[in-house]
Amino acid sequence: MSRDPRAEAPSRYEFAALESAQNYRAALIREFRSHLRGRVLEVGGGVGQITGLLLAEAAIDHLQVVEPEAGFAARLQRSFPGLDLVEGTIAAVPAAETFDALVSINVLEHIQKDELELAAYRQRLAARRGALCLFVPARPELYGSIDRDFGHCRRYRLKELQLKLETAGFQIESLSYFNFAGYFAWWWNFRLWRRHAFDPAAIRLFDRCLFPLQHAFESRLLRPPLGQSLITIAAAN
Repeated sequence: MSRDPRAEAPSRYEFAALESAQNYRAALIREFRSHLRGRVLEVGGGVGQITGLLLAEAAIDHLQVVEPEAGFAARLQRSFPGLDLVEGTIAAVPAAETFDALVSINVLEHIQKDELELAAYRQRLAARRGALCLFVPARPELYGSIDRDFGHCRRYRLKELQLKLETAGFQIESLSYFNFAGYFAWWWNFRLWRRHAFDPAAIRLFDRCLFPLQHAFESRLLRPPLGQSLITIAAAN
């Protein structure tokens, strides 16, 4: 009998679902690249899908990664020997440690007290006036079966995220929706049909054929009026 992927840890299931979305992940790095330099902290290393891309960025002098789940932390150490890894949450990173950039991709939505998490991000960035590179799920009306499976506490409204960032002491440099087509695909699959799994073949097709063209338009010509996610860069004051 096949095993229900939801029997895995929610975060493990989430990473597995996006394993083949290579162009999607590369686009996130391109969006953040101008701020990825010096000392960088990645919060939520997971299975290393973003970590590997960050390690390849020439302008990053030192990368430190935070990962709370022991199994993922062990996998990160095996995949990237010598990685500066903190097993735990950002609270385990000494307040005296400062960074030029902090990368948080699909992490904040898992945290109940997200305002405190943002304040902790700012604390690690303020001394260097560093940049927060943040990516979160968008639009509460999209919250469905798979969000619950993933352990998402919420999906964000744009104004809600803006207010929380400003309250935490960040100055927003850019904040916009990401992945226009993904909004409708998510609504169709996980709100209307209440599905609990991605179709890997559909993800690969979207990532290879549609997403590169869509993202080129969104990033170079016109940001979309809504999207599956929100992407922001914010400076710590």
